[in-house]
Amino acid sequence: MSCSFKLSLKRPRLQKALLTAFFVLSFSFLFQPCSRAALRCGIDRLEESGFAELSGLRVGLVTNAASLSATGEATYRLMLQHGVKLKFIMAPEHGFSVDSEAGQRVGGSVVADSLPVYSLYGASKKPDIALLKKIDILLFDLQDVGTRCYTYISTMKNAMAACQEASIPFMVLDRPNPIAPLSPQGFMVAPGYRSFVSAVNIPFVHSMTVGEIAVMLKREQYRSLELKVITMSGYRRNWFADDYHGFSFVSPSPNIRSVEGAIAYPATVLLEATAVSEGRGSEAPFQQFGAPFIDSRHLAAALEAYKLPGVTFESTEFTPLSGKFKGERCRGVRLKVNDRSIFQPFRTGVALLLEMQRLYPEKLALDKNSAFFDRLAGSPRLRAMIIRLKPLEAIMSECRPQLEEFTKSLNSYRLYQ
Repeated sequence: MSCSFKLSLKRPRLQKALLTAFFVLSFSFLFQPCSRAALRCGIDRLEESGFAELSGLRVGLVTNAASLSATGEATYRLMLQHGVKLKFIMAPEHGFSVDSEAGQRVGGSVVADSLPVYSLYGASKKPDIALLKKIDILLFDLQDVGTRCYTYISTMKNAMAACQEASIPFMVLDRPNPIAPLSPQGFMVAPGYRSFVSAVNIPFVHSMTVGEIAVMLKREQYRSLELKVITMSGYRRNWFADDYHGFSFVSPSPNIRSVEGAIAYPATVLLEATAVSEGRGSEAPFQQFGAPFIDSRHLAAALEAYKLPGVTFESTEFTPLSGKFKGERCRGVRLKVNDRSIFQPFRTGVALLLEMQRLYPEKLALDKNSAFFDRLAGSPRLRAMIIRLKPLEAIMSECRPQLEEFTKSLNSYRLYQ
């Protein structure tokens, strides 16, 4: 069957004009570029003001080398260029250079010839009060990844507590949550399970920016703290970080290398507390997982049977260069997220754990590092249900009332539509 377009007009000039207009409009629709808002992070907006908010103040900065402006300039360098009295830097987990592995203690260093860098992931994870007494304000500029157990929001919480104790203001230079469109998922933090990987009582996947979390923490815990959030412009909650024109997601830690990695992270990070590699040290950390004892084809087929939204599973093999099974051939599964809009990483992660508990209960060793697993999950309930092989829907139902309660309160902390 064919379809033809025929224009029957008696006047040739009018016919030619209409045909020309038709084809011009057609091509304009075909080749019109997608409209994308320009994102301006907190540091960009602070620079646009000429750093007026910091004029004459002695400043400390919590940051790392991945915190860049829209022009690719490091936050601390921009401050120095604009004459800000930057007295020191404080660096979180992974160090200022973002090259230390997870859990590895880092020491101090020096940048820009004489600017000291103090570690917030060494002997102490909280800023030294005596040091804070020497400045007028502490700034925070770190790229979070949208999952509670990622420790940069824990570092922010400790910094807020220290600033309140030292009676100095705290300023957050806000950055996008790279996985913000993913709805809140997972358990809240149970009483007695607060830790550095579950320091803030929010869902495992929380959908908030660091600025919004800071507003929540001030209202709930640090009421006497003077808090200032330099908000973003052009931020859209229903966009992933790589949807923004010109915005570069710079790896905030060695194994979160892309937005795709950040999306997969909450689905596989709980494997850190098991005897299965979460892909650290491979070419696709957190996007694949495995161990020498796994039958990759069998496991991939079992996971496909769940028909999880937005993701498929492929059998794979890899040899980690670091982390678990370093130098050993691992057989496992790779996650292929084919529809971000419906992907549910926490549900996916629970399915992974259920199937491996069913297939390899002794080798998964879920109880061997039970305390660490429970801290990551924020509650012992998840591990208990996985060990008993509770149905996936039953586990999802268990955390639903908490999520509904959290969602009701979320609007009071929103800084963006």
